Amino acid sequence: MMDRNARGLLAIGKGAASPPEDLRRLLMKPGLVTLPCCYDALSARLIERAGFPATFMSGFAVSSARLGLPDTGLISYGEMLDQGRNICDAVSIPVIGDGDTGYGNALNVKRTVEGYAKAGFACVMIEDQVWPKRCGHTEGKQTVPRDEALTRLRAALDARDEGAGILILARTDAAATDGFEEALTRARAFADLGADITMLEAPTSEAEMRSYCETVPGPKLANLIEQGRTPLLTPAELERIGYKLIAYPLTLQLSAVQAMTEALAALADGQRPETGTGFADLQEIIGFPDYFEAEARYAPPKAGAPEIQGPFSCFPAKPQVGRMTSRHEAPPARPREPEAG
Repeated sequence: MMDRNARGLLAIGKGAASPPEDLRRLLMKPGLVTLPCCYDALSARLIERAGFPATFMSGFAVSSARLGLPDTGLISYGEMLDQGRNICDAVSIPVIGDGDTGYGNALNVKRTVEGYAKAGFACVMIEDQVWPKRCGHTEGKQTVPRDEALTRLRAALDARDEGAGILILARTDAAATDGFEEALTRARAFADLGADITMLEAPTSEAEMRSYCETVPGPKLANLIEQGRTPLLTPAELERIGYKLIAYPLTLQLSAVQAMTEALAALADGQRPETGTGFADLQEIIGFPDYFEAEARYAPPKAGAPEIQGPFSCFPAKPQVGRMTSRHEAPPARPREPEAG
């Protein structure tokens, strides 16, 4: 398996596609794009190994994994960017990043978009909640006025068009604060303004999901959380309704929590947990075989092995006169002249 850095080195001069270009191609292909969400480099690598064509860095999952804290605006831009950079470096598939509200005013939004693009993201999500924001499927959300939401998006699109090149996913949480019709109006305005993807967060019925897909043009993302507010329709049903992407923000983290909880319970009972995955499997997942192969290229030659020829080995070596000394070593003393008798 090859991460993005390695792929980039091999592709120099070959017109390799960028992460945003890879995601655009996915959006142009027929069929639904399923996005299991990651929260660190290891979970992202597992998603790629399982054959998924893209992933989404979940803000909720990053906050809980990195800080052990709820998704209520406690995690910072710098922490999200650092986590995202590690994730993007670990995989070659396009990654969508949760950019929250953009972390401030319009200029902060532009900086967030530019920072996510430099980190290697294919797309960044910007939403219309009041900062500090919170998980879209929890109580207490607040959204900014529509004009301010559009200003945020305009700043994000400007950053995209001024050189960042990253796709923009525009999200509205207004259904919970201002009603479903206002959320529809915002989502449609986002698409008309030029958002590459839209997301109407937490519709509470299949009818609302259908209305969103019928009303708003362009690619649309469904965000499905186990025991959340949105009906857990099947991928086939979502595609028929009109969604293009489906994200599962917490499925992997919930599965990991369950597995770790069961392992801890077994250890507490004095038993050895059945992990299923072995030590050799984990070494292969995180790249030990590739590391050892690369390490061997720079290992010193074994005794008796032919010396590796360098680029200047064809030139004869100059005969050395005397012994060279380092600049920290005193030169050898000159022989004393015999005294006159």
